[in-house]
Amino acid sequence: MKSTSLCTAFSIVAVILFSTGCVGYRFGSIKPAKLANIHSIAIPTFDNKTLKQRSQVLVANEVIKKIQQDGSYEVASIESADAILRGVITDVTRRQLRSSRTDTLRTREIQIIVELSYTLEESETGNVLLNGTVSGRSGAYLDANFQLTEREALQLAAKKAAASLALRLGEGY
Repeated sequence: MKSTSLCTAFSIVAVILFSTGCVGYRFGSIKPAKLANIHSIAIPTFDNKTLKQRSQVLVANEVIKKIQQDGSYEVASIESADAILRGVITDVTRRQLRSSRTDTLRTREIQIIVELSYTLEESETGNVLLNGTVSGRSGAYLDANFQLTEREALQLAAKKAAASLALRLGEGY
Protein backbone atom coordinates (compact mmCIF):
# COMPACT_ATOMS: atom_id res chain seq x y z
CA MET A 1 0.00 0.00 0.00
CA LYS A 2 2.80 2.40 0.93
CA SER A 3 4.72 1.64 -2.25
CA THR A 4 1.64 2.38 -4.39
CA SER A 5 1.02 5.78 -2.80
CA LEU A 6 4.74 6.58 -2.91
CA CYS A 7 4.85 5.65 -6.59
CA THR A 8 1.77 7.80 -7.29
CA ALA A 9 3.24 10.77 -5.44
CA PHE A 10 6.51 10.38 -7.30
CA SER A 11 4.63 10.26 -10.62
CA ILE A 12 2.73 13.44 -9.81
CA VAL A 13 5.92 15.28 -8.83
CA ALA A 14 7.68 14.06 -11.98
CA VAL A 15 4.83 15.25 -14.22
CA ILE A 16 4.83 18.69 -12.56
CA LEU A 17 8.61 19.05 -12.88
CA PHE A 18 8.76 17.93 -16.50
CA SER A 19 5.79 20.02 -17.62
CA THR A 20 7.17 23.26 -16.15
CA GLY A 21 10.31 22.94 -18.27
CA CYS A 22 8.35 23.92 -21.37
CA VAL A 23 6.52 26.94 -19.94
CA GLY A 24 8.28 29.43 -22.29
CA TYR A 25 7.45 27.56 -25.49
CA ARG A 26 4.53 28.46 -27.69
CA PHE A 27 2.86 26.48 -30.43
CA GLY A 28 2.21 28.25 -33.70
CA SER A 29 3.21 31.65 -34.94
CA ILE A 30 4.52 34.51 -32.78
CA LYS A 31 3.73 37.32 -35.20
CA PRO A 32 3.71 40.94 -34.10
CA ALA A 33 0.21 42.13 -33.15
CA LYS A 34 -0.10 44.53 -36.10
CA LEU A 35 0.69 41.66 -38.51
CA ALA A 36 -1.75 39.16 -36.99
CA ASN A 37 -4.15 39.35 -39.97
CA ILE A 38 -1.39 38.94 -42.57
CA HIS A 39 -1.09 35.36 -43.79
CA SER A 40 0.61 35.76 -47.17
CA ILE A 41 3.28 38.11 -48.47
CA ALA A 42 4.32 38.97 -52.02
CA ILE A 43 8.01 39.69 -52.52
CA PRO A 44 8.82 41.41 -55.81
CA THR A 45 12.42 41.86 -56.94
CA PHE A 46 14.23 44.36 -54.75
CA ASP A 47 15.41 47.71 -56.09
CA ASN A 48 19.16 48.16 -56.30
CA LYS A 49 20.65 51.55 -55.42
CA THR A 50 24.23 50.25 -55.50
CA LEU A 51 26.79 49.61 -58.20
CA LYS A 52 26.70 45.83 -57.62
CA GLN A 53 24.89 44.55 -60.66
CA ARG A 54 22.46 41.62 -60.47
CA SER A 55 22.37 41.60 -56.67
CA GLN A 56 18.66 42.50 -56.49
CA VAL A 57 17.48 39.05 -57.60
CA LEU A 58 20.01 37.34 -55.34
CA VAL A 59 18.77 39.26 -52.29
CA ALA A 60 15.07 38.80 -53.10
CA ASN A 61 15.58 35.04 -53.52
CA GLU A 62 17.33 34.80 -50.16
CA VAL A 63 14.50 36.72 -48.49
CA ILE A 64 11.92 34.40 -50.05
CA LYS A 65 13.83 31.31 -48.85
CA LYS A 66 14.13 32.62 -45.29
CA ILE A 67 10.45 33.58 -45.05
CA GLN A 68 9.46 30.15 -46.36
CA GLN A 69 11.77 28.47 -43.84
CA ASP A 70 10.36 30.58 -41.01
CA GLY A 71 6.84 29.48 -41.88
CA SER A 72 5.02 32.49 -40.41
CA TYR A 73 3.82 33.63 -43.83
CA GLU A 74 3.04 32.07 -47.15
CA VAL A 75 4.84 33.61 -50.13
CA ALA A 76 2.25 34.46 -52.77
CA SER A 77 1.78 36.49 -55.93
CA ILE A 78 1.02 40.20 -55.73
CA GLU A 79 -2.61 39.59 -56.78
CA SER A 80 -3.37 37.11 -53.99
CA ALA A 81 -1.13 38.30 -51.14
CA ASP A 82 -2.35 40.08 -48.00
CA ALA A 83 0.77 42.29 -47.95
CA ILE A 84 3.64 43.28 -50.22
CA LEU A 85 7.24 43.42 -49.02
CA ARG A 86 9.15 46.05 -50.99
CA GLY A 87 12.88 46.16 -50.49
CA VAL A 88 15.81 48.30 -51.58
CA ILE A 89 19.47 47.36 -51.48
CA THR A 90 20.85 50.61 -50.13
CA ASP A 91 24.53 49.72 -49.77
CA VAL A 92 27.03 46.97 -50.48
CA THR A 93 30.34 47.66 -48.79
CA ARG A 94 33.54 45.76 -49.34
CA ARG A 95 36.44 46.24 -46.97
CA GLN A 96 39.76 44.64 -46.21
CA LEU A 97 39.93 42.50 -43.08
CA ARG A 98 43.44 41.09 -43.50
CA SER A 99 46.34 41.87 -45.73
CA SER A 100 49.43 40.02 -46.81
CA ARG A 101 52.31 40.08 -44.32
CA THR A 102 54.71 41.40 -46.90
CA ASP A 103 52.35 43.75 -48.75
CA THR A 104 49.64 45.62 -46.83
CA LEU A 105 47.91 46.63 -50.06
CA ARG A 106 47.34 43.00 -51.03
CA THR A 107 44.12 41.75 -49.48
CA ARG A 108 43.93 38.24 -47.98
CA GLU A 109 40.46 38.45 -46.44
CA ILE A 110 37.51 40.70 -47.26
CA GLN A 111 34.27 41.56 -45.56
CA ILE A 112 31.05 42.26 -47.47
CA ILE A 113 28.25 44.21 -45.78
CA VAL A 114 24.79 44.32 -47.38
CA GLU A 115 22.27 46.88 -46.13
CA LEU A 116 18.58 46.65 -47.00
CA SER A 117 15.65 48.91 -46.33
CA TYR A 118 12.18 47.41 -46.47
CA THR A 119 8.53 48.38 -46.33
CA LEU A 120 5.67 45.98 -45.70
CA GLU A 121 2.39 47.39 -46.95
CA GLU A 122 -1.14 46.07 -47.08
CA SER A 123 -2.17 44.95 -50.55
CA GLU A 124 -5.66 46.44 -50.54
CA THR A 125 -5.08 49.78 -48.84
CA GLY A 126 -1.37 50.43 -49.33
CA ASN A 127 -0.99 51.28 -45.63
CA VAL A 128 2.53 50.78 -44.31
CA LEU A 129 2.50 48.06 -41.67
CA LEU A 130 6.22 47.85 -41.00
CA ASN A 131 9.39 49.44 -42.30
CA GLY A 132 13.04 49.56 -41.35
CA THR A 133 16.54 48.52 -42.27
CA VAL A 134 18.55 45.34 -41.82
CA SER A 135 22.09 44.36 -42.67
CA GLY A 136 24.15 41.24 -43.10
CA ARG A 137 27.88 40.75 -43.21
CA SER A 138 30.24 37.99 -44.19
CA GLY A 139 33.93 37.47 -44.61
CA ALA A 140 35.90 35.44 -47.11
CA TYR A 141 39.50 34.58 -47.78
CA LEU A 142 40.50 35.55 -51.28
CA ASP A 143 41.68 32.98 -53.74
CA ALA A 144 42.84 33.33 -57.33
CA ASN A 145 39.31 34.04 -58.62
CA PHE A 146 38.45 37.31 -56.86
CA GLN A 147 35.05 37.77 -58.53
CA LEU A 148 33.84 34.33 -57.48
CA THR A 149 35.01 34.84 -53.90
CA GLU A 150 33.33 38.23 -53.72
CA ARG A 151 30.08 36.85 -55.18
CA GLU A 152 30.00 34.01 -52.63
CA ALA A 153 30.63 36.46 -49.78
CA LEU A 154 27.85 38.69 -51.14
CA GLN A 155 25.45 35.75 -51.17
CA LEU A 156 26.33 34.83 -47.59
CA ALA A 157 25.86 38.45 -46.46
CA ALA A 158 22.50 38.51 -48.28
CA LYS A 159 21.47 35.32 -46.43
CA LYS A 160 22.27 36.92 -43.10
CA ALA A 161 20.36 40.10 -43.97
CA ALA A 162 17.42 37.97 -45.17
CA ALA A 163 17.46 35.99 -41.91
CA SER A 164 17.32 39.23 -39.95
CA LEU A 165 14.42 40.49 -42.08
CA ALA A 166 12.49 37.21 -41.72
CA LEU A 167 13.00 37.40 -37.95
CA ARG A 168 11.59 40.93 -37.85
CA LEU A 169 8.55 39.95 -39.89
CA GLY A 170 7.94 36.67 -38.11
CA GLU A 171 8.65 37.59 -34.52
CA GLY A 172 8.84 41.38 -34.40
CA TYR A 173 12.52 41.86 -33.65
